[in-house]
Amino acid sequence: MSTNISLTQELENLARSCMESGHYNNVNEVIRGAPNLLQDQEARREKFTAMLRTTQEDADREGVYTIDQVLSEMDEIIDNASR
Repeated sequence: MSTNISLTQELENLARSCMESGHYNNVNEVIRGAPNLLQDQEARREKFTAMLRTTQEDADREGVYTIDQVLSEMDEIIDNASR
């Protein structure tokens, strides 16, 4: 499939820079790599969103601790360990 795209000067410079660095053989390879990067980014975003949803469900079910509660418990553990 052949598709024509227009790049801003900034993006064209970036594509040429990537090519000139030796990571890509030509600008077309740089452009073809973009959908793969987007796909990877979307997969990471979906995984992160699922993790946040699971964490929220856990917090709703089990409750949460305030930072003051955590610090107090840490102080208690440290005090007990030093005795």
